[in-house]
Amino acid sequence: MSEVVNRIRQNLRGIEQQIQTACDRSQRNAADVQLITVTKYAEWNWVEALLELGYCHLGESRPQQLEERAELVSKEIQWHLIGQLQRNKIRKVLPVTKLIHSIDSLKLLDAVDRIAGEEQLRPNLLLQVNVSGEETKQGFSRNDLLDHWSEFDQFSHTNIVGLMTMAPHVDDPELARPTFRDLRLLQDELNQRSQTVKLSELSMGMSHDFGIAIEEGATLIRLGSSLFEGISK
Repeated sequence: MSEVVNRIRQNLRGIEQQIQTACDRSQRNAADVQLITVTKYAEWNWVEALLELGYCHLGESRPQQLEERAELVSKEIQWHLIGQLQRNKIRKVLPVTKLIHSIDSLKLLDAVDRIAGEEQLRPNLLLQVNVSGEETKQGFSRNDLLDHWSEFDQFSHTNIVGLMTMAPHVDDPELARPTFRDLRLLQDELNQRSQTVKLSELSMGMSHDFGIAIEEGATLIRLGSSLFEGISK
């Protein structure tokens, strides 16, 4: 276990240095960027190592695994659901999730809002935006949100706090910059249109492109593979 802790500690130091460098380049405060440690493919002892190192914002892609892992820890963990949420999983996920990053349709948002009301909860949500327009990616299009933004004021049991996107996976991270910039510009435009819904969070950037995402305004970055580099299963 100590070997795993030491390796993850080394990886985290490198990541923190990269976060600081990206913030310096963009004249931002590193404290304004939250690292979400993605544990989807992590062994449980790797997760325990993260907790030992004081990292408590954990991201899961699968609702079932998030629910199961949330039951294994007693300390205050901030669970983030970053993967697709099926409607039949909503009721189990809401009580244990700090932030859902993947609200990708009005139909899903309506179901979450209704169940949150029934359970007397008020979950924090991000709207997933398919900025790049790739057919393989889920999410609202830019035009969907702009054309129907007034409809988002009606949801009274949820807090819509920001936007999330995934850039195309490219060899050169610089090629992801237009996607991240477009999400930030969309955030600005939507904030100008509504006095009720205020979008403060931008979840964008993963292990291969998070530096560029930070330069373009990311407040939440989702890292998995770079955390566990060099650890054998």
